[in-house]
Amino acid sequence: MINTIIFDFGDVFINLRKEHSIEEFKKLGLDGPNEDLLAHNDLFEKGKITELQFINSFLKHIPNASIEQITKAWNSVIGDFPLHRLEFLQLLSSRYRLFLLTNTDSIHINRFEHKVGMSFYSDFYRCFEKVYYSYEMGMRKPDAEIFNTIIRKHDLSTKRTLFVDDKKNNTDIAESLGLHVWNLQVGKEDVVDLFEQKHLPL
Repeated sequence: MINTIIFDFGDVFINLRKEHSIEEFKKLGLDGPNEDLLAHNDLFEKGKITELQFINSFLKHIPNASIEQITKAWNSVIGDFPLHRLEFLQLLSSRYRLFLLTNTDSIHINRFEHKVGMSFYSDFYRCFEKVYYSYEMGMRKPDAEIFNTIIRKHDLSTKRTLFVDDKKNNTDIAESLGLHVWNLQVGKEDVVDLFEQKHLPL
């Protein structure tokens, strides 16, 4: 029986507005992501470069944009966090060991915390035994080591652990390591449907 759940964050709990962010960057003259920016994003999410180094990577492609404009466009991806998901998570936290594992960066986390406020994000973090941000760990999904690190550190049984993520390459790796997985389909499923989808006992 499942006794532990590892959750992703973006598009599982907080809604992401990816198309909106792309549109905001287009207004600044950037015609979508490119290999250079994706590589810098990878480094930033692993904590290998600073916030300023990351923002400066955009200036090579949109030199007329300001740091403030770039930061605002980058943060425009952060959408709302429906209260019913927090309430559901609070229900779960009394019945399961919960962990958060997300590929993210310091700019987005600061924006999230500012947007929802201390009371909300404190209630959210309190639901988890441990919150894991990729930029603090120095690695990111779908690297197998990021999963193995959490499994080892918390002595988790893969047979009794469920991993929930909206990206199939992440759930595929987790499944190959022996975890149960739910590849949540954004727009079609909601994390609050967990018991319906995975038939977990309340």
